[in-house]
Amino acid sequence: MKFLVPLLLAVSGSVFAATDAKVVEEIVAKCNGDIVTRSDLEKSRAELIEALKREGLAGAALDQKVAEESKHLLQDRIDSLLLVQKGKDLNINVDSELAKRIAQVQKQSGIADPDKFHEWVREQVGMPFEDFRNEQKNQMLRERVIRQEVGERVSIKREEMEKYYNEHKADFVREERIFMREILVSTEGKDEAGIAAAKKKADDLVSRARRGERFPELARDNSDSVTAKSFGALDPYKKGFLAPALENAVWDKPKGYVTDPITVPAGFLILRVEEHQKAGQAELNEVEGEIQDRLYAPRMQPMVREYLTKLRKEAFLEIKPDYVDSGAAPGKDTSWVDPAQLKPETITKAAVASQSKHKRLLWMVPVPGTHTGSTSSSQ
Repeated sequence: MKFLVPLLLAVSGSVFAATDAKVVEEIVAKCNGDIVTRSDLEKSRAELIEALKREGLAGAALDQKVAEESKHLLQDRIDSLLLVQKGKDLNINVDSELAKRIAQVQKQSGIADPDKFHEWVREQVGMPFEDFRNEQKNQMLRERVIRQEVGERVSIKREEMEKYYNEHKADFVREERIFMREILVSTEGKDEAGIAAAKKKADDLVSRARRGERFPELARDNSDSVTAKSFGALDPYKKGFLAPALENAVWDKPKGYVTDPITVPAGFLILRVEEHQKAGQAELNEVEGEIQDRLYAPRMQPMVREYLTKLRKEAFLEIKPDYVDSGAAPGKDTSWVDPAQLKPETITKAAVASQSKHKRLLWMVPVPGTHTGSTSSSQ
C-alpha cells in the first residue's frame, strides 16, 4: 500500500499530507493522451539556460532572458505534443528518414558495434539511445506536419522578391568574400605510419571529389572536423582573414575548385570553393534565396501559431492552476479536473425505490401506434 500511494498521487496530480508518502512526479498538463510533467519543464529550463550561456549571456542579462523565455516553456511542450500527435493522426511515416539519420550519426562516431554506439550516444547527449531515437523521430514528425499543413500554403511570388530587392538594395551591397567547405583528415596522436595513412586517405578524397562525388557528403562521412555535421560548410571569409597559405590556395580559383591536401597543425586540410562573391551590388538572381528566407519567415510564423491554436481548440487539454500556456486558444476551457476531488452522486433509498417503480411503470405505457384491440375495448 505504501508503494501505491505515491503512484496514485502522481497520477492524480494531488498532494495529500501523509507521513509515509512522497510525490515522485507532478503532472502539470494533460494533452489528449499525453502529459507534461514538472520534470519536463525543469529539463526544458535547464536546456534553455545552457543554450543562452553558449550565446555568451551571463549574470543579470542571463537571468532576465531566462525569466522571459521560461514563460513559454509549457507552450513549447504542448506545441510539440500536438504536432507529434497530428503527425500520427495523418499517418506520416518517417522511419526511413530516421534510419538514415541514425546511420549518419553512427558513421560519424566511427563505432560499428551497436551496443558501444548506444553507449556513445548516451555519453554525448546525456540520455539513453532509445530516448535519443524517439526525440529525433518526434522532431521529424513536427517538421513534416508544419511543412505539409502550413508550409505548402506559403508562396513567394517573383514580383514580391523584385519589390523587396529594389526597396532594400543597400542590404545587398557585398564585400568580396569566399565561401568554402572543408574536409580535415586528422593526424593528431598518430605515428609515422598513421600520418602516412592519413595522407593517403586525403589524396583519395581529393581524387573522389574531383571525379564528381558530392563534396558535402564526403565531408560529412570522412572529415574529422566539427564542421562534418554541417557537411563541411565554413563561414565566409573576407580577403586577409585566412592564413596566407590557405588564401593563396583558393582566392583566385573558380567555383567548384578542390585543393590538394594542405598540411596544417591538425592534419591534412582539403578545401572546395563554393562561391567567390565579388564586391559591389549583388544582382537579384544572386540573392533570391536570401530574399525568400526574409519574406518566408514572417509569414510562416503567424501561420504556424494559428495552426497550433486550431489544434488546441480541437484537443482535450487540462492545465493545473499554477501553470500558464502562453499559446492558449481564446475561449478554450483548460480547467484542471482532479479525479480525487470528484464526488459520487448521493441518493436516498426512497428515491431509489421511486426510480425502480417508475421504471416498472414504463413497461405499462403503450408505444404510440401499437394499441391492441383488447385495450381499446376495455376503455
